[in-house]
Amino acid sequence: MMNTKRYAWVVVGLLWGVALLNYMDRQMLSTMKPAMQIDIAELQSATNFGYLMAIFLWIYGFMSPVSGIIADKFNRKWLIVGSLFVWSVVTYLMGYATTFNQLYWLRALMGVSEALYIPAGLSLIADFHSPKTRSLAIGVHMTGLYMGQALGGFGATIADQFSWQATFHSFGIVGVVYALVLIVFLREKKGSDQDRLNTDSFVVKPSVLKGLGLLFTNISFWIILLYFAVPSLPGWAAKNWLPTLFAENLKIPMATAGPLSTITIAASSFLGVITGGILSDKWVQKNIKGRIYTSAIGLALTIPSLLLLGFGHSLLHVVGAAVCFGVGFGMFDANNMPILCQFVSAKYRATAYGLMNMTGVFSGAYITNLLGKSSDAGHLGKDFAMLAGIVLVALIIQLYFLRPKVNDFVDAGSTH
Repeated sequence: MMNTKRYAWVVVGLLWGVALLNYMDRQMLSTMKPAMQIDIAELQSATNFGYLMAIFLWIYGFMSPVSGIIADKFNRKWLIVGSLFVWSVVTYLMGYATTFNQLYWLRALMGVSEALYIPAGLSLIADFHSPKTRSLAIGVHMTGLYMGQALGGFGATIADQFSWQATFHSFGIVGVVYALVLIVFLREKKGSDQDRLNTDSFVVKPSVLKGLGLLFTNISFWIILLYFAVPSLPGWAAKNWLPTLFAENLKIPMATAGPLSTITIAASSFLGVITGGILSDKWVQKNIKGRIYTSAIGLALTIPSLLLLGFGHSLLHVVGAAVCFGVGFGMFDANNMPILCQFVSAKYRATAYGLMNMTGVFSGAYITNLLGKSSDAGHLGKDFAMLAGIVLVALIIQLYFLRPKVNDFVDAGSTH
């Protein structure tokens, strides 16, 4: 049987592929608008395109806490496999869409299926890894999200060479095949709460209401919710509107702006999550607030980045700002689940992260709609820059109020 510590990293590798497909399938739509609007006229409106991106986020957000509760109560392997299979089929079907309404409902269904993955995937990684490697493991997994975001940026390039329909079909087929790979190689962690709940009929399943009650009476969890939601505004703004901002500020076609923006963010975020993961894992061994300080450094880097992204009009300014933003947001991203593990027991971590994801995604849905109207009005850059002030508020709240007492919260009966 494979060594447990070694398999812990195999899990990260397997889920890295799922993370890549998760973001690639959702992100490529944002860069294929020019190709798709030729066949679907409603997409010529940036406001309509904003609606299309936002419906995914609203559904994804509503489903996130539900998916977290499901992940805490049932086998996470099959939840991950099923989620990947469904959203891959949806991606394939998007290649057959001929109307805006068809795309709209397919994006809504993708929101349901993709929401089932993140809480289950991150809690599984957190269970397999001790505090000594948890941030790095989460960080490595997050690089899959960024790589998917980067490859999604090539959607416009592939569509330009072939067709947007063929692009959706190809990525959908890849996801279905990978779901079959996971069936063979991925497994639930033996001895975890989820494993016991599915194999021991004498163990009483934890009450959903009890779990939610423990979370909502934990003041630190409320602070984490706010701290997670606020940076999600610029985070989702970058995911959904950075290609457009690059095209507008640098006066370049979307087929060039898409790959340039997404690769820049992905490469720098890759550096950020690895650096932030290693630094956090080492710092927390010496200082209990090490993860929080590492995350704070990352958030601080995004503040000047947003200002330059909004007002910069040279290649040096815009690309440099995107690099700084990616590094900073990567450091923040790598430490969200590890910080949560300092305040919430393993039994409720997927539920907690689902709630965090919901607040972050709702923030993303709001900003996606707002920036769609902003783009139509011609002041997308200005509104990007204004997000810097909101991030500063989140940074101050995080540093002042989050005060962990342990490195890894293990008491399943309480969350504080």
